[in-house]
Amino acid sequence: MAIISRGFAGRRSAADAKLPPGQYLTTDFPVLSAGPTPRISLDKWEFTIDDGSNVVKRWNWKSFRELPTENITVDLHCVTRWSKLGTHWEGVSLDTLLADVKTDAEYVLVHSYGDYTTNLPLDDLLDGQAWIAFRFDDDDLAPEHGGPARLLVPHLYLWKSAKWVRGITLMHEDKPGFWESLGYHNYGDPWREQRYSGDE
Repeated sequence: MAIISRGFAGRRSAADAKLPPGQYLTTDFPVLSAGPTPRISLDKWEFTIDDGSNVVKRWNWKSFRELPTENITVDLHCVTRWSKLGTHWEGVSLDTLLADVKTDAEYVLVHSYGDYTTNLPLDDLLDGQAWIAFRFDDDDLAPEHGGPARLLVPHLYLWKSAKWVRGITLMHEDKPGFWESLGYHNYGDPWREQRYSGDE
């Protein structure tokens, strides 16, 4: 009698269990960008929330850094199929930034220095799901990874976590961002492999 049943290949590791389909693990942090890396000095950086017509909230770097912050440990999943597990960040929750903003908007368009945009349902930024991150692994966020500050929405593919973020526009109707208008999936759930517009 066989000790091991035919077809048994061993148990999945804890790391494997955390990988969405089609992804592979990396210990690196690959740098992928659609264009040159913007360099934003802290004295010129700002983050705004607008309703499409008017700015309803605005922070410069000093006032942004006076907001309460959170330490976050999350897994990252890139549409190019790499995943990096257990990454450490510090940032300001979107719950904090949107706390006293009255809106019935259902969507946002995120704007970056360098004119990159990405769209998300507003609900995906709330309830502890998203942050404006400014530190990674206990260091200031490097420009090539989106510094001085980037959006972090770890439950979606990483292109939704816009680098060099400068603001969000609250919208009543969805509008595709940069990659979405070029054929990437409008939502980008890695667990459903929503990479491209034809994916379900």
